[in-house]
Amino acid sequence: MERTSADSGAPRAATFDTAPARAALQRLLPRHARQFTLVPEPAAGADTFTVSGTAGAITVRGNTGATLLTGVGWYLQHVAGADIGWPGDSLGMLPARLPAVAAPVTRSAQVPHRYALNDTDDGYSGPYRTFEEHQRQVDLLALHGINEVFVQVGAEYPYYRALQRFGYSAEELRQWIPGPGHQSWWLLQNLSGFGGPVSERLMRRRAELGGRIAEQLRGLGMTPVLPGYFGTVPPGFAARNAGAATVAQGDWAGFDRPDWLDPTSPVFAKLAAAYYAEQRAVFGDSAMYRMSPLHEGGRTGSVDVRAAAGAVQKALHAAHPGALWAVLGWQDDPTAELLAGVDTSKLLILDGLSDRYNRLDREKRWGGAPYAMGTIYNFGGHTTIGANTSVWLERFGPWRAKSNSALTGIAYLPEATGTNPAAFDLFTDLAWDSGPVDQRAWFAGFAARRYGRPDAEAAAAWEELRKGPYSTSSGLWSESQDSLFSARPSLSAAAAAYWSPKSMRYPAGSVRRALDHLLRVDPALRGSSAYRFDLVDTARQALANHSRVLLPQIKAAHDAKDLTRFRALTAEWLHGMRLLDQVTGADPNLLLGTWLSRARSWGADRAEQDRYEYDARTLLSVWGRRSTSEGGFLHDYANREWSGLISELYAPRWAAHFAALDEALVTGAAPREIDWHAFEEEWAGKTTRHPDRPSGDPYRLAAAVAAALPPAAATG
Repeated sequence: MERTSADSGAPRAATFDTAPARAALQRLLPRHARQFTLVPEPAAGADTFTVSGTAGAITVRGNTGATLLTGVGWYLQHVAGADIGWPGDSLGMLPARLPAVAAPVTRSAQVPHRYALNDTDDGYSGPYRTFEEHQRQVDLLALHGINEVFVQVGAEYPYYRALQRFGYSAEELRQWIPGPGHQSWWLLQNLSGFGGPVSERLMRRRAELGGRIAEQLRGLGMTPVLPGYFGTVPPGFAARNAGAATVAQGDWAGFDRPDWLDPTSPVFAKLAAAYYAEQRAVFGDSAMYRMSPLHEGGRTGSVDVRAAAGAVQKALHAAHPGALWAVLGWQDDPTAELLAGVDTSKLLILDGLSDRYNRLDREKRWGGAPYAMGTIYNFGGHTTIGANTSVWLERFGPWRAKSNSALTGIAYLPEATGTNPAAFDLFTDLAWDSGPVDQRAWFAGFAARRYGRPDAEAAAAWEELRKGPYSTSSGLWSESQDSLFSARPSLSAAAAAYWSPKSMRYPAGSVRRALDHLLRVDPALRGSSAYRFDLVDTARQALANHSRVLLPQIKAAHDAKDLTRFRALTAEWLHGMRLLDQVTGADPNLLLGTWLSRARSWGADRAEQDRYEYDARTLLSVWGRRSTSEGGFLHDYANREWSGLISELYAPRWAAHFAALDEALVTGAAPREIDWHAFEEEWAGKTTRHPDRPSGDPYRLAAAVAAALPPAAATG
C-alpha cells in the first residue's frame, strides 16, 4: 500500500505512455478498440486532440492519455453517431468497421480546469462501490473531457493514522470515524461517528481502493484531487496536545460537528504535516486539494479567519509546494476573509450556484479569484429528470468572454452521478465547444446518437424533454421536483425531501408525450442499454409527475368524506406504486438490492455486514438519528425511486397512512397517529434481501405505465 512521492507531481516527459489510455479504450470499446491508433503528442498544446483516419483505421493524437480518450469520445459523438452515456450506451449499433473521418479535426479545451465530483458523490452515488465501478467512472469522465477528479474513497485512513500520534487510541478513532455512507459529511466537518464504528480492515481496503483510483487518474494524465487538511479533530484534542486551541463547531442539522483546530496554533502545522505524510504513503502526491472550512455554518470563535486561511494554505504548500486549493462556492463561502488570507493564484473556486440564482457577478463577489462554472442539478441521488441546461448555455460563453473574466473552468458537481445522461453530456461539452451551443440542435444530435441512428420518434421524445425538464429556469432551483410517492405520507405533501422544490418546474405533459414517443421508436433501436434506461426512466418520471395530480384528488375526496371515491383513488395510488416498483426493477441502475449487497460485501462477519447495511439504508431514509431526521429535516433527503425501496418502504408507508385515514372516515374518530421516524428506523434496521439483477421486460412495463396514465393531452 506504500507509494513514493515520485509517483506524481513531476512534469510530464517529452512523451507519455499510452498504455493506460489504450486499456481504458479496450474497456469502453471492446469490439472496436483495435481500430484506433493513439498517438502521444505532448507538444500539441494544452489539452488538444486531433482525430483523423480512414474507415476502420482511426488515429487520435493528443497531449495526455485522457485527451486521447476525449478525442475518441468526440469521434463517437460526431462521426460514428454512438453514445457511451452515464448510464447506457448504443455501442451495439456501431458497424463492424468504423466510419472514416472526412477531414482531420482538431479541438482544444476552452478552459484549463474541468473538474468533476461533489464532496457528497461518494456517499450518494455509492460508498461501497467496487474498483471496477470507480474505474468505469474515471473512463467516462476522461471520455467526456474531464481532467480533475475528486478522490474521496479512503480519505479517513490518513486521519486514522496521523491522529494516533496526537493522543488518540485506534479504538477511539474507529468510533469517531463514521460509516462510509456518511463519511462525505464528516470530511466536510458536519458530523462524526454515525454509521460506525468502522474496522481497520475496512479503512485499509478503502485506502487501497482510493490509491488505485488515484493511480488510474495519473496514468491518464488527469489530476486526482485529494482532500486537504484544514483542522478537523476529535473531541478533547486541546486537552491532549499542549498549545492547541480548538473551537467547538456547534450543530449541523441535529448532529454535533467535530471541533476545529485553530490553524494558527502551533500544533496545527505538525498535525497537517503528519496527515499529508500519511496521505502521501497511500495516495501519492497531487497538484490539487479540496477543502471547505466552515462549510454550511460552523463557528469561528476567536479565530482570525484570514490568518487561519493563510495557515491552511501554508501547511498545504509545505507538503505540496504550489498545490492548488479547490474550495466549494456554496452559500456564503468562500468568504472575503478567507480569500484575503490566501494566494488566490493558487486557489480555484468550484461554483455550485452558477445556474441556480440570477444577477450573479462572480468577479465582484470573489474579488477576481479564479473560479469554475458549476452545476448541482441532482441532490441526494434523487431519480428526477431535468437540469437548467438553457441557463448553462446562456451563461458560459458570456461569462468567459467578459473583459475581466476569472472563469477558468467547469465544475461537474451533482450530489450524485449516474443520473440524467443528457445533462452530463451537455455540461461537459461546454468546455470543448469553441462557439455558442444551440440547445435544440444539441438535443436533436443527442437523440440520434443515443440510440445509434436518427429516428423521428426518438427526436420527438427528446425535443419534449428538452422543452420540459431540461429547460428549467434559474432563480431559486437547479434541480427538478422529486416524487410524492417517495414522500413521507401526508395529504398535503409537496415534496419528498424538505429541501426540494415544492411544485412542478415544467409542464408535466412534456414527459408524458416523451414516453409515448419513446414507445414508438423503431424496434430495431430498442435493444441498447441507452434506450432501455431512457424508456424506464421516462416511464418512472411520468408516473412520479402523476403523483402530483392524484394526491390533491385524494385529499379532496377525504375532506369531502367521500369514502367510496377515497378508496378508489387510494387504490389507484397504490397500484401506481406497484407499477413503479416493477418498471424500475427492469433496469440495473434502479435497484435497491445492488446498493445493499455492495454494502454487505465490505463486512468481514455478519455483525459488520449488518452495520454497513444499516449505514447504507439510513442514508436513503432517516439519514441519521431522530434528532437529525426530524429536527434537521434530513429524512428522505436521499429519496429515490428504486425497485425494492418502493415496495419495502414507500408503498407500505403510504398504505399505513391511507388505512389510518380510511379507519377514521369509517369511525368518525381522529386518525391514529403514526410515528414515521420509528416506521422508517425499523426499515433501516432490516437485513432483507432484494434482487441485484433486473427482471421483467422494460418495454412491456413502460407500456403498462403509459396505459395506466391519462393521455398526454390531459396532463398539460
